[in-house]
Amino acid sequence: MNKVRAPVTLRKSTIAAPVFLLSALSLLAGCKTTGDFDETGGITAIRSACPSVAVPAHTGDITLFDPVTSRDSSAIDVTAVLTNVRSTCDDTGADVVTTVTFSVEGRRVRTEAARDVTLPYFVTVVQGGNAVVAKRIGRSVLHFDAGQARAVVQGTGTATVSRAAATLPDDVRKKLTEKRKAGGDDAAVDPLSRPEVRQAVLRATFEALVGFQLTDDQLKYNATR
Repeated sequence: MNKVRAPVTLRKSTIAAPVFLLSALSLLAGCKTTGDFDETGGITAIRSACPSVAVPAHTGDITLFDPVTSRDSSAIDVTAVLTNVRSTCDDTGADVVTTVTFSVEGRRVRTEAARDVTLPYFVTVVQGGNAVVAKRIGRSVLHFDAGQARAVVQGTGTATVSRAAATLPDDVRKKLTEKRKAGGDDAAVDPLSRPEVRQAVLRATFEALVGFQLTDDQLKYNATR
């Protein structure tokens, strides 16, 4: 388990693929018209403390081979996809609690006997677009009855983020929402162009990511097939 470098914890449930830095416009999660003037001359920047939830690239499916060293299509043994990712968020308390649910849908080639297939998955919290601050590995067990080619199992994970860590400081919020007049000297200046503002927004921005915990070979297969 990675050391937690921020007040973030995870329960019951890491990251095998790179997480890319968020763009400036996406930093203000939940913004309706970020950067637009509102009727009072301020900039609209409505932000939620709840983390966004996503599946990182190349981690949403997994392929098992038999023999394990082969990558021929004829050697495919089991395939599975992680789908139906949903989340609920409770941001009413001192901690912001996000519960992530998903389905693992599997298919096997040989169906003669009953079989259980265990697939590891991760749920991880990322801060500022690229810093993994907490993660856990869980395991989904697909049970195939004899003669059955398909199986489905449900998975869940919970991410808890300190509200204080996900809240912008008052001075930064003021800079983002201060009144501006069209045509004024500062009207065309994006507050996020200020390094101190951008860094503060990054520090207060969290993501909850879920996907299969792949080996290096499995990740390479997904990225290059």
